[in-house]
Amino acid sequence: MAWCDLEDQIERWTKAMTVALWILFSSERRLYDRVFFGFSSAANLSFMEVCRGSTIQLLNFVDAVGIGSRSPERLFKVLDVFETLRDLMPEFEAVFSDQYCLLLRNEVVTIWRRLGEAIRGIFMELENLIRRDPAKSEVPDGGLHPITRYVMNYLRATCRSRQTLEQVYNESIDDRTSSSSLSVQMAWIMELLESNLEVKSRIYRDPALCSVFMMNNGKYIIQKVKDSELGLLLGDDWIRKHTAKIRQYQVNYQRSSWNKVLVVLKADNTSLAPNPSLNTMRERLKLFNLHFDETCRAQSTWFIVDEQVREELRISVGENLSQVYHNFLGRLQSVLEAGKHPEKLIKYSVEEIGARVNGLFQRGGGGGGK
Repeated sequence: MAWCDLEDQIERWTKAMTVALWILFSSERRLYDRVFFGFSSAANLSFMEVCRGSTIQLLNFVDAVGIGSRSPERLFKVLDVFETLRDLMPEFEAVFSDQYCLLLRNEVVTIWRRLGEAIRGIFMELENLIRRDPAKSEVPDGGLHPITRYVMNYLRATCRSRQTLEQVYNESIDDRTSSSSLSVQMAWIMELLESNLEVKSRIYRDPALCSVFMMNNGKYIIQKVKDSELGLLLGDDWIRKHTAKIRQYQVNYQRSSWNKVLVVLKADNTSLAPNPSLNTMRERLKLFNLHFDETCRAQSTWFIVDEQVREELRISVGENLSQVYHNFLGRLQSVLEAGKHPEKLIKYSVEEIGARVNGLFQRGGGGGGK
């Protein structure tokens, strides 16, 4: 049976299974106990013969769900069936409690466990989906990759059934005192996603944009973890570790994009050139303007998704750049002849440098120049 047909029938199966166990089969059991009062073997055998066919039909439907495709989007319907069967198993064992129904009791347990295997198989297919997602082309402006959105929203949705999933995974391990196997599974999926994103980041030719891409996707992942039960599964240590990675991406971004701008201004502040000439200062100022304009122009379309990270970067870059630039202008003034003013040499004021930086990371900001 095609999955779309099964999916349409799952809700009807849930109602049918519930009514059958709580009303029909229970009524049949009471009827045969009354008709064959004093002859329990006859009552049990008759009950089993009458109810076996319809019971097997109901269980065959569950089996069809369990052996179907492992496509990730099917997880939630499989979970519905798993939970329904789990919740009805005590009643099933009570109604089909005699020796003649032993095979049926064993069958329902076997099929229920097969559903658990199907659920674990779906997560394995999710792993394969992440591995197979190709690094074809870069995401414009270093933004969120679709695989990041898909996986994180998917995992958040699955965690609404965290207790059921923990039961599924604990059924597959012998040591019940160990940490939740579901936690291990989630951590492994996160590791696969991170590795996949690292491969995709190498598409960017600009190392700074590579860092922006990892920063955006990494911060999005952390936020989704914090805002859901994923945080409980992965733990505070995982969150701290990956928050530290975001900070490292910020450092990498600044090193790869702004160091070449800053080094021009700092070049004269060395023991090798204690008294730079005016021509040297003028050339360095021109070179600074060139690198600054190129950097702002290149990053004019880049976007930092998280507002806090965006503001932190602006402040860090702006303060560092403004301070070094301010010191450079002071040294420039000191080498000018008395009474001369540096305005004709200066393209940007310190305030304008800060304003350009503050216009970055918001799609279209910071790209213009004088």
